[in-house]
Amino acid sequence: MEREVGSPFVPALGRRGFLKAGVALAGVAALPGPAWAMLAPAYKTRRVLLVLFAGGVRSRDTIGTPANVPNLMRMAKGGVVLPNCRSANLGHYGASLSILTGAPEYMGIRENSRGYNPTVFEYVRKSLALPASGVWLSANNGSQGVNFAYGLHRQWGAPFGANVIDGDGIFNQEFREVLAQFGTPRGDSPAEAAALARLRGAVRVDGDAKALNDEATAARVEKYIVDEITRSETVSMTGPGAGDAKALRIAGNILQIFKPTLACVSLTNADVAHSSYNAYVDVIKRNDQELGRILDAVEQDATLRDSTSIFVVPEFGRDKNLNQRNGLDHGDGSDDLNKVACVAWGPDFKPGKTITADCDTIDLCPTICRLLGVEAPLARGKPLPRLLG
Repeated sequence: MEREVGSPFVPALGRRGFLKAGVALAGVAALPGPAWAMLAPAYKTRRVLLVLFAGGVRSRDTIGTPANVPNLMRMAKGGVVLPNCRSANLGHYGASLSILTGAPEYMGIRENSRGYNPTVFEYVRKSLALPASGVWLSANNGSQGVNFAYGLHRQWGAPFGANVIDGDGIFNQEFREVLAQFGTPRGDSPAEAAALARLRGAVRVDGDAKALNDEATAARVEKYIVDEITRSETVSMTGPGAGDAKALRIAGNILQIFKPTLACVSLTNADVAHSSYNAYVDVIKRNDQELGRILDAVEQDATLRDSTSIFVVPEFGRDKNLNQRNGLDHGDGSDDLNKVACVAWGPDFKPGKTITADCDTIDLCPTICRLLGVEAPLARGKPLPRLLG
């Protein structure tokens, strides 16, 4: 490598709207061409996927051990590595949210409230006047992941939030039993209406009507979920890291089906490291396999191939040394904890480049905004140094 030194909530459709879903996937929503012509003439990137490799992942176990992550290394060879990306150990929730807002978020580990800063989803949707179908979040964080969709700042907020798919919410056994009992719910009876409401509840942006998908898009979303549940192998994923694997699989499918301007997948299963280093490495390897699926899909899709950029970054690392359980905690203050490697791959990045300048994980939000031709006025981070020219 060359080295450079230096510094949804989906509205109720009723039977008529849901039946339209059978043909709705035939047309994919196009990006707003005039907006791109005016806002982002300098860059080829038209779509971004952000992978929050969260749960606490050390660089020495990813780019420092290439055998663990052949697909991430494939990205590194075709893109840029920033190995000195500082992260704030604010707890998993706060540190992940900080990446999305571009500002330090001091949230407790069990905090379950939204932040006050706007997220990258809100900046992009508001500036580009995108529908909810243009911005997606695939999360494996339970209720905390849902909070990533938007913040509480009154100038942004729910009307500009992301469509959220919580894999555990969609693919749980209880809901599959509902489908098995009633078939694809249409809302003709109270029981079917309740089942359909639960389906819609798995894809949501809370808030006022400006956040809602239009009827055709909502139908496409519902059809996608039903197809996943009834015909996809995603539902049968089990074993170490299954939650992360589902979230990644969903994100890859969303990229191919909806061609969104911005998509994010938030992972968590690496936190098994507290009790088992080996299980942690297994999660890293499985996530890398799913990342490889996404890369293959992007490279084989004529629309995505030359217009999609992908960023992979942990929220923070882990301790330098193993604990008494042969696992890894996160609290020793070492560089293994406080510095992570960010990998950026896409049409605007010089292949095989390593930028050793110090940067921060909060720089991702303004960097993504810059690529897509929008501003992040409340972010405290700056576009990543020397990445965008």
